[in-house]
Amino acid sequence: MTPEQARGARAMLKVGVREVSNAVGVTPNTVSRIEARSDPSKRGPQTSTITVLQSWYESQGIQFIENGDTALGNGVVLKEDMTPETP
Repeated sequence: MTPEQARGARAMLKVGVREVSNAVGVTPNTVSRIEARSDPSKRGPQTSTITVLQSWYESQGIQFIENGDTALGNGVVLKEDMTPETP
């Protein structure tokens, strides 16, 4: 699960950081760090924490897809070769 996928999943479910952290059993800061991590050289959240968070999102109906996967429902994805413009 990428940071973008984590932010998108939470937005699609319309839940706050605190609600997610309570459901998963981590601190709100941990959820925020997972959503914000960008520098792979810095120590980020543990893989097991990311896996638990992803599993919770999936249990709420979120499907994570990778390049080449087929979605099981309606959704949006960012094209691999696109970089979003900053408003």
